[in-house]
Amino acid sequence: MENFLFKLSIMLVPGIFAVVCHEVSHGYIAYKFGDPTAKDLGRLTLNPFKHIDPIGLLMLFIIKIGWAKPVPVNVQNLRNPKKNMIWVAAAGPITNFLLASISALLIRGIIEIYSIIPTYLTEPILLMLVFSVFINLVLALFNLIPVPPLDGGRVVAGFLPYRLSAAYSRIEPYGMIGIILLVVLFPAILSMLIVPPLNAGLYFLIGPDTLAFLIKNTAIIRLGFLQF
Repeated sequence: MENFLFKLSIMLVPGIFAVVCHEVSHGYIAYKFGDPTAKDLGRLTLNPFKHIDPIGLLMLFIIKIGWAKPVPVNVQNLRNPKKNMIWVAAAGPITNFLLASISALLIRGIIEIYSIIPTYLTEPILLMLVFSVFINLVLALFNLIPVPPLDGGRVVAGFLPYRLSAAYSRIEPYGMIGIILLVVLFPAILSMLIVPPLNAGLYFLIGPDTLAFLIKNTAIIRLGFLQF
């Protein structure tokens, strides 16, 4: 129980922030392209209570892939529905990549001044930032799987000719079932899709020297989230 509470204290804030920003970015870009649906429903806010899906939040900590309530987008309101939807869909993963990059920069900055700040302050902040890098990369990569209704599927549909795009979009209800089966029944296949680019992203953003510092000076191993 003690270790669970320790993990929860580190993962909760960056995990919620990652999924909330992902959804808000969809609504914000849709609003910029002419669709006020999310704004009118009060979903262009970082208030987590407007976005959190309890099951999605639970899955975030159990299988390290979670979700929030989808921000509604009315495609018909977009000025150029097919073209604009590419950017609306891509906004979520792009936001997660940006958050991962910012978190990695903050890690490096804190390490530079590590010796002049009390450990009881720096250690939890560093651990939360490392988890932020990890979970944002996971969310971005998972959502880029090119199967609707995931963001990657909607991006692909936006680039296809109209007839192919319409046909591809029609698999969306079945795509969601397939994704659930993949997550629950075939996690090894999911790992094959996500783990190689995830490890490459972690290596690029955090780097072996920084990771060695974190292993030596923090309880990062105790958290276990670097073992997807």
